[in-house]
Amino acid sequence: MTIGRFYIGQIVLYKRFSYLGVIYDVEPRFMQSEEWYQRMALSYPPKDQPWYHVLVDGMNHATYVSERNLDAVTDPQPIYHPLLEDYFSLFTGQCYETLSSIN
Repeated sequence: MTIGRFYIGQIVLYKRFSYLGVIYDVEPRFMQSEEWYQRMALSYPPKDQPWYHVLVDGMNHATYVSERNLDAVTDPQPIYHPLLEDYFSLFTGQCYETLSSIN
């Protein structure tokens, strides 16, 4: 099921900081605290649009990103993240397939 423009397993570009990642969860609207939003969401993206949890390529952390700050990657390549195998089974050449236990 797709909630917004992007889907779980899709490789995306975080436009504000120019890094790649893979979406591992999506929320239909902003679900963090107002304190988090004021401290972290410095561009003040809309709260009533989808927000995505993204494993950051080449890093050990994930990020929480508004839909407006993401772009689809037209020529996706595998990403590297230590938690990748916790969420996905394989890279198809276009996206990552989720583990059957997640569905």
